[in-house]
Amino acid sequence: MDNTQEKPVSFFRFEDLRIYAKATDYSTWIINNIGQPENDMQRNLVNSICHSSYDIALNIAEGSSRNKNQFEHYLKISKSAIRECIVYTAIANNIGLFDEETCNQSREYLMELTRMIGALIISLQRGSSRRREEFESEDNDNTMDDTTSDIDNIDTNF
Repeated sequence: MDNTQEKPVSFFRFEDLRIYAKATDYSTWIINNIGQPENDMQRNLVNSICHSSYDIALNIAEGSSRNKNQFEHYLKISKSAIRECIVYTAIANNIGLFDEETCNQSREYLMELTRMIGALIISLQRGSSRRREEFESEDNDNTMDDTTSDIDNIDTNF
């Protein structure tokens, strides 16, 4: 008898991605840990960091429903949203919405998200590394013979 329990697969498969869960955790963490804005400028900053934190998870979700190359593109957009959050974190710290400890915690979250997204991008690129090397070296002697079939055979809805 098999004692391992299988985790049920979500209807929306991106919900099964650890990176998606981590991104939504970060958004929730931001909401719970940012200080109360005292003026319009601080309110704008709070809205901006919240929006960028949402964009991390939103782009992961959207990209996961696309083909491999598009998923990679959406993951890179998520990394851009992470960099926005880094800037907003520094500003929030400078104006007193984050204390030093909260600022460091935010940066830790964002560094972990960056590493996780980077690892996922690398895993997506493994199947098309030959095509990328040919393109990047500008050695156009070879045609893109079977790269379309490689992309078609990869299930990115995980």
